Amino acid sequence: MTSLLRTGVTALRALVVFTIVLGIAFPLAIWGVGQVAFNASANGSLIRSDGKVIASSLIGQQSSGPQWFHSRPSAAGKGYDAESSSGTNLGPNNPALTALIEKRKAAIAAEEGVAAGAVPPDAVTASGSGLDPNISSAYAYLQVARVARENGLDPAVVRALVTSHVSGGVISPALVNVVELNLALAHITGRTMG
Repeated sequence: MTSLLRTGVTALRALVVFTIVLGIAFPLAIWGVGQVAFNASANGSLIRSDGKVIASSLIGQQSSGPQWFHSRPSAAGKGYDAESSSGTNLGPNNPALTALIEKRKAAIAAEEGVAAGAVPPDAVTASGSGLDPNISSAYAYLQVARVARENGLDPAVVRALVTSHVSGGVISPALVNVVELNLALAHITGRTMG
């Protein structure tokens, strides 16, 4: 019985030590390193305006109104619902998806004043998460004329704004974060995002 008791006490001590080291000390150390070395990333890549958190650069948001750059479609919940992150799970030959894409393509072509063939694929298809914050640079540039017209800006100014927000493009595709682009546009126009 003494041997069994000794083994039990040793096991209990090991449990307490490992709980403190691996359950408390290690997570606190990782959290501390994250706060010091990677503060923005560790805290959700939050975007602030006038000291208020307005978004995360990692999560797309729906932008409504012709004065803003539009995000790609979202299949998450009722659209950009972070609690229902998902894609459509419809295959490329699914008639419902094909019809939806054609409908979106026609609507975007009409809104932007271009031929349906000029509408980039990401403008009409949702991402796998349904919360993608980025659009292709082609889709951003397609929206320049409308955004400039709706905000009373010179198209060259809006084009330069888009160009300053393009990332990637050498090995990875050239992408534009719509939330950050619209925030920069809000600063130029004096409008409030929302």
